[in-house]
Amino acid sequence: MITSIFKEHKGFGKQIFLLAKNELIKTYKGAVIGPGWAVVKPAFTVFVYWFAFSVGIKTMKTMHVNLGSHDPFSIDFFTFMFIGIIPWFFIQDSIIQGAKTLRTNRQFITKVKFPVSTILTYTAISRLYVHIMLMVLMYAYVIFAIGPSWYNLQFFFYCPLMFMFFLALSWSTAPMSAFSKDFESLIVSIMSGIFWLSGIMYDSYSFQEPLKFIMLLNPINFFANGYRNCFLYHRPFFYYKTELAVFLAEFIFVFALGIFNYNRLRKKLPDVL
Repeated sequence: MITSIFKEHKGFGKQIFLLAKNELIKTYKGAVIGPGWAVVKPAFTVFVYWFAFSVGIKTMKTMHVNLGSHDPFSIDFFTFMFIGIIPWFFIQDSIIQGAKTLRTNRQFITKVKFPVSTILTYTAISRLYVHIMLMVLMYAYVIFAIGPSWYNLQFFFYCPLMFMFFLALSWSTAPMSAFSKDFESLIVSIMSGIFWLSGIMYDSYSFQEPLKFIMLLNPINFFANGYRNCFLYHRPFFYYKTELAVFLAEFIFVFALGIFNYNRLRKKLPDVL
C-alpha cells in the first residue's frame, strides 16, 4: 500500500537528500564542473530546439528538385531526410565512439603492446561496414524513388573523405577523452544539438546570408549536402565551390591537429588508462 511507502520514508528525510546529492556527484565524478553538466546540457538543448524549429524546419515544405536537363519535380520530405540522415549515423558513431575508443580498448594499451593508432583505425572501419550496409538499403530506395544517375558515383568521393575526416578527428578526441572525462561528457552532451544544427532535417541551401555561409562552416553539413548532391540534386561535387573550399581547409586543419595531438599524448596514455 501507498502508506507503507510513506512510512519507509519517515525519519529518513535528511539521509535521502544527502544520498541524492552524493548520487549526483557520483554521476559526474571526474568532471571538472561536476553537476554543472546537469544544467549545461538542457540549456544547450533548449537553444538547439529554438534554432531547429524557428529557423530550420520552419522553412521546409515540399522539396523542388532540378535534375539536370529534366524538368524540376517535387520530392517528399522523407526522401530528402532519408538521404541526409544515412551519413549522420556514421558521423554520430564516429564522433561518440571514436572519442571513447581508447578507454573501451584500454587493455590493448596497458597490457598488450599494440599500436594505439591502429585501434582507432580498426574501430572506424567497423563503423564503415555498417555504413556500407545502410547505403545499400538507401540506394535501393533511391533507385525506386528517383532513379539511378552517373552523379551517384560521387559517393566514392564523399564516403572515403568522410571516413578520413572523422578518423583524423578521433586522433585528437580519443587521447583527450582518455585524459579528461569532462571532454568525453562534453561530446556526448552536444551530439543531439549538433544533429539539429546540421542540415540533416532541413535544406541549408535555402537559408539567407549570412546564415547560409555560417552553415558552410559545419563539416557535417558538407556531407549531408554531399550525399544529396549524389543521390537527390544530381550536382557535381564542385557545384558549390565555396562550400568545398571551406571543407578542404577544415580537413587539412583537423588532419594536422590530429597528428599533433596524437603524437603529443600517445606516450602518456598507458599511465592515464
